[in-house]
Amino acid sequence: MNGTKLLRTAATLALALGTSWAQSTTTPAESFPPFERWKAAVLSADAATLKPMYSTQPPAQIRIKTVMHDADADTTFWLALKPKAMTVDFVRLIVRPTIASVIFRTEITAADGKKMSLTDDQVWQKQADQWRLVAAERTDAPQLPQPADMKKDLYPADVDARAEIKEAEERAAKGHKRLLLVFGANWCFDCHVLDLAFHRPDIAALVDPNYEVVHVDIGPDGHKNEDLAKEFGVPLDKGVPSISVAESNGTVIFSSKNGEVEDARGLTTETLADFLRKWRPQ
Repeated sequence: MNGTKLLRTAATLALALGTSWAQSTTTPAESFPPFERWKAAVLSADAATLKPMYSTQPPAQIRIKTVMHDADADTTFWLALKPKAMTVDFVRLIVRPTIASVIFRTEITAADGKKMSLTDDQVWQKQADQWRLVAAERTDAPQLPQPADMKKDLYPADVDARAEIKEAEERAAKGHKRLLLVFGANWCFDCHVLDLAFHRPDIAALVDPNYEVVHVDIGPDGHKNEDLAKEFGVPLDKGVPSISVAESNGTVIFSSKNGEVEDARGLTTETLADFLRKWRPQ
């Protein structure tokens, strides 16, 4: 999720504000009182409290199914739920002096008794003496499993990506496979979603026999391995994860030039499976 476009995703906004938590070893917070007040306002359907929590300068940006909306789209959604219960599991909770990243999974019991799950990715900014929501990306009823945390070291900082690709090319040639290069970073939530999907049995049955997967780190600022991204036709400004499929000799067969998998959290199982079938070796 996440190249350099200012409002493409919540994580991107954090980078644009110059406060990327990816650049430090900040210890995750135990709690974040502004979020707890937000949650309480949702549970009580308290519009008077909820709406002022969203930034007006700059206007809060809400991303739903890759489409940008204003704050009203988010407050209207939450207020209409009138949930009887709301369980929250934090995937990431990092608080800095002027900005906070809150990614959480929740199961909601609505007023009619129906249950629904969703993932929300929020960025909060300290404005004067008030914390306000400046960006959020909400995924309603996700089909792909959403990770419980982002602790997996998908993109080790000390790995030589070019050497890894060379080794993968050799394995692909022997196994009659193609390369599947996944450009991303450990701070990218969607990268963790995509990796988790690759390991579920139905998707792994398409990945393992057909592809040699290589994770290519773009680093904390999104500029690491730019030469490889260019070589394999991946425009990092479209967001990550971004994928390139290549033959064992390095010839590019496909590259996601339009952010096709950047919103991994919102992909369906069928969409991902169709993609893997389409580009597997013939």
